[in-house]
Amino acid sequence: MDQTTPIHLARRRDRAHPGGQAKAWVAALVLLPLAVGGGALAGLKAGEAGWPLPAWFPASVSGLLVGRDAKPAAAADAPVLYYRDPDGKAAYALAPARTPDGRAYLPVHVGEDVDFEPRPAAAKETEANATYAAPPAVGRKILYYRNPMGLPDTSPVPRKDSMGMDYLPVYEGEAEDGNTVKISPGKVQRTGVRTERAERRVVSRPVRVPGTVTLDERRVTVVATRSDAYVDHVENVTTGDRVRKGQPLVHVYSPEINAAAAQLIANPGFDGARRRLQNLNVSDEVINEMERTRKVPMAITWSAPRDGLVLQRTAIEGMKAAAGDTLFRIADISVMWVLADVPEYDLGNVKVGQPVSVRVRSLPGRSFTGKVELIYPQVNTQTRTTRVRIELPNPDGVLLPDMYADVDIGTGATKPVVAIPNDAVIDTGARQVVLVDKGEGRFEPREVKVGARGEGYTEIREGVQAGEQVVTAANFLIDAESNLKAALQSMAAPKPPAEPRAQAEEKPE
Repeated sequence: MDQTTPIHLARRRDRAHPGGQAKAWVAALVLLPLAVGGGALAGLKAGEAGWPLPAWFPASVSGLLVGRDAKPAAAADAPVLYYRDPDGKAAYALAPARTPDGRAYLPVHVGEDVDFEPRPAAAKETEANATYAAPPAVGRKILYYRNPMGLPDTSPVPRKDSMGMDYLPVYEGEAEDGNTVKISPGKVQRTGVRTERAERRVVSRPVRVPGTVTLDERRVTVVATRSDAYVDHVENVTTGDRVRKGQPLVHVYSPEINAAAAQLIANPGFDGARRRLQNLNVSDEVINEMERTRKVPMAITWSAPRDGLVLQRTAIEGMKAAAGDTLFRIADISVMWVLADVPEYDLGNVKVGQPVSVRVRSLPGRSFTGKVELIYPQVNTQTRTTRVRIELPNPDGVLLPDMYADVDIGTGATKPVVAIPNDAVIDTGARQVVLVDKGEGRFEPREVKVGARGEGYTEIREGVQAGEQVVTAANFLIDAESNLKAALQSMAAPKPPAEPRAQAEEKPE
């Protein structure tokens, strides 16, 4: 059956009555919009009521008209409860109102968005979490969900925090304790994080101090008479010469010595005369010669008492020497002393018997090895230093008195200990912290107990084991993130309950 529209009717009438063409066009223009609008309204009502549409109706259009997936709108004639801000702000009005920029408030009808009953926070949070869709885990199992701000609260199901931020999933194998800080690999590379393995090594801290080469006081001898005498002859020995024990040095005439020698010859076997000559420092060889020859020599020969170096010669032929005057000063320089001034703050690390390395400035490239012989029991009040004595062998005699020397005293343990670089230790003054690299961008701050320091390494007595990787560069940045995490955890910690007395005071009378 052919469908007939007002236009077709108008055309037929125009053929029958050519004079009514204008009237037909006016009727068509008026009736066509009315028919289209009425059909659309009828289709909308049918969709709201759930009426079935004809099978030949397009599916896309029927879905728009019926709106089966859409929520049913509130009745247009429902009473208006209040008016709300069009931007969703917490601004409401009982009567129609406008925003400062002239926009009208939106009406809220009965049943649309109203809930005057107070609900607990848990219910609101449950409703908010119900709208959260967790991303599916691909290949790994989700253990729990952690707070996005680093707070110590977790959730077994997806949820949001009070600010609307989604909790972050923690997959199997990623669980970490509260002290571990996790940093992305890209950030680790950008910040220049470097690590080094803790190893067992000998940690020695040499104390470097200045020193002076001096004579061994026990190896210095002075040649002098014990009575007034006259120098009769001096052997060809002068300052700087090396002499041997028993080598003649000077011949002197002393009236007191001659008188004692005459008494010895006059009274053979008299022990008093022999002892008097010994008291006048006459050698046993000279006394034996007197007893054998039964003669008193005009001059007595004085010989070198030891092998050594002539440091001083004051004897001059013909001079008169009073009792006790020094004629020669001889020292054995096969062993020398080095006196070093150690600062008071380093004195506790220096012990008797520690090895010492000495370098003399006049002999570059050569060092001498000795040990600490004595720590003098006195601190200089002006320099706050203590003198330390080192004994050095000097077989070739190159060490001379009053030379300047650089002294390195080896202190610290002699056995290997667990040690890490000095840069790995973060010293806050009250405690020492080391960041341990646990792999995959995870770092754990540990409090350690340190020991001796030396040669760029620090002894770790407790807190780090040998073989663990410690951070040596950019550790302050990681420590800052660790402190931030600890601060957030402390902020989230529950407050202690108020004292009973304070609670009683807050109660109204």
